[in-house]
Amino acid sequence: MSAILLELSEQIAHLTMNRPALHNAFDAALIAELTEAIDSLSRDASVRVIVLSGAGASFSAGADLNWMRAQQGASQSDNVQDARNLSQLMRTLAFCSKPTIAKVNGQAFGGGVGLIACCDIAISVNSAKFGLTESKLGLAPAVISPYVIAAIGQRQALRYFQTAEVFTAERALSMGLLHEICETDALDDCVNRQLRFLKSAGPNAVKACKQLVQRVANRSIESQMLLDEENAQLIARLRVSPEGQEGLSAFLEKRTAGFAG
Repeated sequence: MSAILLELSEQIAHLTMNRPALHNAFDAALIAELTEAIDSLSRDASVRVIVLSGAGASFSAGADLNWMRAQQGASQSDNVQDARNLSQLMRTLAFCSKPTIAKVNGQAFGGGVGLIACCDIAISVNSAKFGLTESKLGLAPAVISPYVIAAIGQRQALRYFQTAEVFTAERALSMGLLHEICETDALDDCVNRQLRFLKSAGPNAVKACKQLVQRVANRSIESQMLLDEENAQLIARLRVSPEGQEGLSAFLEKRTAGFAG
């Protein structure tokens, strides 16, 4: 079964992560399929907007357990390549030529938060929970950090990157990760409202507006690629370090890590 679902309707691409039994957690296949789909849709003249969501009860729980287990036993160079692949997904989404909406239907952790931060507009059910929980594993949210920091700011990132605490949709809204929250049964209506706004604007103007914001914020795909490589090297070093190995082992074995005082 494909790791993603794609539905095209009235110039809207509905892209859904399709691993509901695993809370749409990332593995190599999901990362590759999402990257390819977003890149293709970005170049499709018939598509006006991309809506990203998750099948089932969750948006995305972050890294898949089996993927994490493989990373634990991999070499530093293999970990670097895995991080590069995830960086490419985030970069492809963030610099997509089409407007993007994160339709957050449930919880999002780690890389799932990264996907939300990469989207231009983020709308969530008010029952969703969020977390940047990497430090509990002896790691850091390195790959997603440029996008999350841009969304929530340095001050909030200092807190939530380090504490790894779970926070509510209301808190995510107040920090800037989300633009809007709503009741579960109103999510479709809220997203459709944004779609109407976007479709009423000139597509070339919308693209120019996105590029304008990125240019004024001094963000380019070239500078992002350099930063992504630095972050890939960082997360790889942390994964193979004694602390990272202990954190991942503790998580996979469902025990308290030795460094947790």
